[in-house]
Amino acid sequence: MRVVRRRCVASSFSAESAERIIVALDGMAPEQALEFAAAVEGLRWVKVGLELFVQAGPQVVAQLRDQGLRVFLDLKFHDIPATMAGACRRAAALGAELITVHACAGSEALQAAQAAAVEGAQSSGQPLPTLLAVTVLTSWEQQRLQRELAISQDIAERVSALAQLSATAGIGGCVCSPLEVAALRAQHPEPFALVTPGIRPKGAAVGDQARVMGPAEAMAAGASKLVIGRPITKAENPSAAFAACFSGFSC
Repeated sequence: MRVVRRRCVASSFSAESAERIIVALDGMAPEQALEFAAAVEGLRWVKVGLELFVQAGPQVVAQLRDQGLRVFLDLKFHDIPATMAGACRRAAALGAELITVHACAGSEALQAAQAAAVEGAQSSGQPLPTLLAVTVLTSWEQQRLQRELAISQDIAERVSALAQLSATAGIGGCVCSPLEVAALRAQHPEPFALVTPGIRPKGAAVGDQARVMGPAEAMAAGASKLVIGRPITKAENPSAAFAACFSGFSC
C-alpha cells in the first residue's frame, strides 16, 4: 500500500492542541482506516480498537505509525497476571504508546502488565507506553450497573476506587467518562493521565454512550486526552470536524 505522509498542521489550531484528541477508527475496514487517518489534516493520535485489530491484525499499528501517527491500542486486556503481562509486552513492542487494561483485573495483574510493557518497549526500541486502566465503561449507567452486576457502589465511587487501585499499582493513567474527570484529577495530579471517551461536541448524537460531555468542558475538568469517534469519522468534512473540536479550549 502507498504510504501517505502526514501533512503540516493547519494554522487554525496548534500541534499541541492536536495532541489532545484521539480519533477512534471504529467501524472501519483496514484500508478505509488507513486512508481516513491519512486524510485528516493535523491528526496526531488514532485509536485502534477490538474490531479493527481483529480484522487487520498487529500490522495495522505499524502501518499507522508509518504514516507518522501515534497509536492508542484499546484492547482492554483483562485476564490472569501472566496473560496480561504477555499481551502488554507484545503491544508495547508494536509501538503502541497508549494501551488499555481493565482495572478490575486487580493489583497483581496491573503490576505485571506495567512491568512487561516497559520490558517490551525497551527490548524492541519502541517508546515507553502509558498503560491506561479502564474504570467503568461510558456505556454504563447507575441503575443498570447495580441491577446487572450487583455493584452497590455508585459509579463515582467505583471509578474512584478503581483509579486509586491502578495508581497504587503503578499504572500511568485511567480511562473514565468525562463526568468523573474533575474528581479524579483532584485525587491524581498530572502526569497521571485521564483519557476520556464519551465526548460529544454540541449537537452531536449521543449514540451508545450514557455519560457524555463536550470537548471544551472535558478539557477544563482536567482530561489529558479526549477520544472522539463518530462526530469526526462520520462528518461530511472530517478535517473541519476535527479542528472544530478544539473550539473553546487552549493547551
